[in-house]
Amino acid sequence: MSELSQRIAGLSPEKLKLLTQKLNQKKGNLLSKTQIKPQSRESNTFPLSFAQQRLWFLDQLEPGNPAFNICQFMQLTGLLNVVALEKSFQEVVKRHEILRTTFTIIDGQPFQVINPTAVFQLKLLNLQKLSLDEREVEVLRLANEEAQQPFNLAKDCLVRVTLLQLSQTEHALFLSMHHIVSDGWSIGILIQEITTLYKAFSQGYPSPLPELPIQYADFAVWQRQWLQGEEMMTQLEYWKQQLGNRLTVLKMPSDRPRPTVQSYNGDSQFFVLEKAITEKLKTLYQREGITLFMTILAAFKILLHWYTKQEDIVVGTDIANRNQLETKGLIGFFVNQLVLRTNLSDNPSFKDLLKQVRQTTLDAYVHQDLPFDKLVEVLNPKRNLSQTPLFQVKLVLENTQNHTFDFLGLKITPINLIKQAVQFDLLLELTEFEQGLFGLWEYNTDMYETTTITQISANFQLLLKAVATQPEASLNELKKIIDEADKQQRLSQKQACNSAIQRSLKNIKNIKRQVNDIS
Repeated sequence: MSELSQRIAGLSPEKLKLLTQKLNQKKGNLLSKTQIKPQSRESNTFPLSFAQQRLWFLDQLEPGNPAFNICQFMQLTGLLNVVALEKSFQEVVKRHEILRTTFTIIDGQPFQVINPTAVFQLKLLNLQKLSLDEREVEVLRLANEEAQQPFNLAKDCLVRVTLLQLSQTEHALFLSMHHIVSDGWSIGILIQEITTLYKAFSQGYPSPLPELPIQYADFAVWQRQWLQGEEMMTQLEYWKQQLGNRLTVLKMPSDRPRPTVQSYNGDSQFFVLEKAITEKLKTLYQREGITLFMTILAAFKILLHWYTKQEDIVVGTDIANRNQLETKGLIGFFVNQLVLRTNLSDNPSFKDLLKQVRQTTLDAYVHQDLPFDKLVEVLNPKRNLSQTPLFQVKLVLENTQNHTFDFLGLKITPINLIKQAVQFDLLLELTEFEQGLFGLWEYNTDMYETTTITQISANFQLLLKAVATQPEASLNELKKIIDEADKQQRLSQKQACNSAIQRSLKNIKNIKRQVNDIS
């Protein structure tokens, strides 16, 4: 998950200085003026954060929904110290109270309960007796099974780790956490700490990690106290003005009607945007004094406008929401969702659209501290069990500095699975690599066919290429590019369909001729 400073890394020094001044003026330099203090541990029961509260309610509606499982699967090659590995995970669970937390109801309200004596155990499975082919099949089967395995928020330890022994020098590691106790940033923290602890414990040293200044429960208490005063009113006033009661639902055309109750059935598709286009986009956003995220967001809005014919386009995104120094090293559910609204009327050029998107995004960053769940509560949009509130399509640009396990020279190979449970109608997640931009589309399979997502992906890549080379082009000119590509694609599909029909008819004639010959 990208922190604010990472999101705006592409700004020029002059623009960055102006942004910093703006943030300090509007937020009063939050990092220096707020301090989260440890709460008394006379009781082990604490309120939920706003983000946790919404996820808890969703779990009550559909208990154990695997859409909220966060998973990391990998293969380890080399000599593994299993005792040191288990001890490392035990130490992390001991350090972070949130990993020893369950959720209960007291007087009709949800609370988090910290178990002071929870014991973590690494689950071990031995697959050495299987053949190489059988092992590969079984690893994938177990990984998919683990990804879909539900968590019971009231009873379960909300972090699971399974180690499969494939041979003396081959293991597979499955790590699963429920989103209510974790987020993308948290995974990075966990990986860093496990790596540090494993190195120490393997060599007989004690834990070198310093004591944590606070725990997640302290943050939850602080958040509720802090958002009762003037700061919440300032933040809320901006979002009420930006979104208000006029928010329109994005009406993306789908292959099937939206289910009456939101389903989480999903699939995913990958693509890689070639490096040459990525470099041209980089040149563009640096020249315009914006970021890669803003550039992609503007193009994404054009794509959605082309499909929906709507001018008022609303998209969600994620922000790390760790603006307090005390939260930087904590595992927990901190990530916040921002609602980014853009008006595409009057046929703007792409460069003009970039200016609007830039301003909207910066303003959203300034007001990023209001929990999305509190915003939904206050705006109180018309409830619809068939879709997520405020937005149904999401765009995320991941941090390029991915954390990786480093177990004293062991080779680590990720095990990639197709996601089968999704939270939104459509989500595009992008990561920047040396080879270019790596994209992942997650989509609801009750609404979209695979071929539809393939075409959406192709149109978006074409659009990115167009804006990278023709930033002065107007919205209508860019839409014509997609029109022509879509027309050619449909023509190609029609020709392929006609060819298939002709082949089928020919086969039928041949079969009839053979039947007549036999007769």
